Amino acid sequence: MVTLRRAEQRQHDRRGKQDIWRTFDPRDREDPLADGFGPLASLNEDHVPPGATVPRHPHHDAEIVTYVRQGTLAYEDSDGRPGLINAGEFHRMSTSRGIRHTENASRRHWAHIFQISLRPARTGLAPRHEQERFSAAQRRGGLCVVASPDARGGSLRVDQDALICSALLDPGQHVVHELSPGRGAWVHIVRGKAALGEVVLATGDGVGVTVGPAVSLTARDDTEVLLLDFGEGTFATSDSEAFR
Repeated sequence: MVTLRRAEQRQHDRRGKQDIWRTFDPRDREDPLADGFGPLASLNEDHVPPGATVPRHPHHDAEIVTYVRQGTLAYEDSDGRPGLINAGEFHRMSTSRGIRHTENASRRHWAHIFQISLRPARTGLAPRHEQERFSAAQRRGGLCVVASPDARGGSLRVDQDALICSALLDPGQHVVHELSPGRGAWVHIVRGKAALGEVVLATGDGVGVTVGPAVSLTARDDTEVLLLDFGEGTFATSDSEAFR
C-alpha cells in the first residue's frame, strides 16, 4: 500500500518572509496523517530569511534530526548550550524538553532546513547531541545512511528502529531500497522529480510505503531525496490518498 501526500497538501504557514511547510499537521484532526506515519511524528521544511528565528515546536521525549540544505542554523538547547549546523550537515538531538531557541545564523543569506521528529522507542531519553557532515560525493548516485540505530558507516545514532537516508540523483539514475517484511518507508522529494512505479513525485511530495519488497525510484531530473525506513509497526493510511 502506498500513501501519497502531494506538496500542496502540506500545511503552509507564513511568518513575515518565512515559509514553513508541514507534511503532517497535528492540528488537523480530520487528516488521517495528522499524527505522522509510524514513528515519524513530523517532517517540516523551512525557508528562513537572514537573522529570523525558527518557530519552536514542543518536542517531548522526541528525537529530532535537522538537515541544513543551505545556510547556517544557530541553536540553543533547553539547557542553554549553543551550536551551529552548517549546510550539508545533519544534527541529531534527543530531548524531553525541546529546543530553546533556533535562528538563521546569517544576516545576509537565507537558510533552507528540514526537521524530522521521531517518536523514540522508549521514554526518558537522556539529552544528547550529535552532528555529522555528509558530502555531496557521499550522497551522489545512491542512498547514504545518515542516521541509524547502530551508527553504521559513521551515521548519527537514533534510539528507534529507523534508518534515515539521503541521495542526490542525476536524471535517469535508479535506486532501490529493499524493505524487509513488516517494515515501512517514507520518501520525501527535497527537490527535483522522480518516478515511483507509475507515480511521478515532484519537489515537496512525500509518499509512504507499507507493502512491497522494495522502494524503487528513478530520477526524472536532478533530484534530492530523503528516505526513512521504519521497523515493524502500525502505519496510518488514508483510503482517499492510497493506491495499490
